[in-house]
Amino acid sequence: MTAIADEIDAKALEIEGSADAKNPDAEPGRFGMAIVPVDGPVVQVGAIDTFPIQSISKVLALNLALCERGDAVFERVGREPSGDPFNSIVDLERTGGLPRNPFINGGALVIADMLVEQTGGPDSVVNFVSEQLDGNNVPLDDDVLHEGGDLNRAMLSFMRHHGNVRSDSDSVMDAYVRQCAIMVDCEGLAKAGQFLAQTRLTGKDDAGQVEAKRMRTVLALMMTCGHYDGSGDFAVRVGLPAKSGVGGGILAVAPEVASIAAWSPNLDQHGNSILGVRALEMLASRTGWSVFGSPLSSNCRP
Repeated sequence: MTAIADEIDAKALEIEGSADAKNPDAEPGRFGMAIVPVDGPVVQVGAIDTFPIQSISKVLALNLALCERGDAVFERVGREPSGDPFNSIVDLERTGGLPRNPFINGGALVIADMLVEQTGGPDSVVNFVSEQLDGNNVPLDDDVLHEGGDLNRAMLSFMRHHGNVRSDSDSVMDAYVRQCAIMVDCEGLAKAGQFLAQTRLTGKDDAGQVEAKRMRTVLALMMTCGHYDGSGDFAVRVGLPAKSGVGGGILAVAPEVASIAAWSPNLDQHGNSILGVRALEMLASRTGWSVFGSPLSSNCRP
């Protein structure tokens, strides 16, 4: 595993098309990756920069909401890819204030509303990440905390009109931006998501069944919706449940094998890390970790 990670690190800057889609003249940028196996030592290569997890936090928030409410979560948010930009208010008009999935902004705001209802505070996801990192303090990115949120507030107002937001908008926005502002390095992100790799049914009692179903639900949504309009391409190229963030991070899961985090700041047209996607593609190809099976032989027949 270490040899594969070193190969990815050595080749990262040679990856074709690694410039930022929004700035074609940009250098490929720094790159890091960490692999946290279910059973084994952590492997980390490349940069150890910290970065805000941004939309990756939506996975952790969804898990917390499912822990408390189960399938009732999906009475207020859907489970389908949207086909529209992640911050589209047009999509909410079509669905009467019911977001298509928990990973577009409208859906994430509804999940944040649920967590505020449950705890009365803004730090459900921050506290969860701290727990996953052995109680260590979790810093928050100041720039993210102070980003403008007019469009998100417009979505909150629209969904409130349709009865799908219960807490006050300031509380929901505070919770949402704080979860997006969480700062980690690749190892921290992979450790925060390691629980998602533990998918095996641990017992035949009701609690074991519920936990297994929750993991399957979260991973399924990561696969189908985790990279917005690039989710299908990611599924074909990498074949692992994953969630990206505009901070350049990607959290991917090889069920019962490992949690993987990749980071590089330059993004494609969908807001996904270019080097991060390519590195995960290389990793899946060399390990055969794709949930769809190992790569086919080059001489196979249709």
